[in-house]
Amino acid sequence: MLNALEVVTTVVVGLLVGVEFAVAVIMNRIFNALPEDSDQLARSVGGRMLGAVMPFWYIGSVVLVGAWAVAGWSDQGIGLVIAAGVLLIVSVIMSILLLVPINNRNKTWTADNRPADWKQQMDKWDRYHYVRVAVIVVAFVLLVTALV
Repeated sequence: MLNALEVVTTVVVGLLVGVEFAVAVIMNRIFNALPEDSDQLARSVGGRMLGAVMPFWYIGSVVLVGAWAVAGWSDQGIGLVIAAGVLLIVSVIMSILLLVPINNRNKTWTADNRPADWKQQMDKWDRYHYVRVAVIVVAFVLLVTALV
């Protein structure tokens, strides 16, 4: 049972990392290459779509890592699992405090109501997102290391 929990947790967190990495490295570059204000409009759609799923994915990842830590408390490598859990909690806190407020504003903007500094706000979101991606990548590496 513990082995299944370890594998499921690693896969769920790995997929989370893959999606967030793709947003940072691929999607945002595509959006930035779009003409005029299409960048903001694309990010708005993405923010609504991913914004509906990501809270469950992030919290679910934390819960799965917590369950792994409890179930495997006496196992070798549990410190790595706990460290990964702490990093995932940091990523959730970062999301709530830094990224979600910007995303919530962006997903309501249209060509008629967006602020003059919308590009600066998107750049700020990108910088925070790069840090969050780094945090969850490290968490994933810790989980994989604990698994093997």
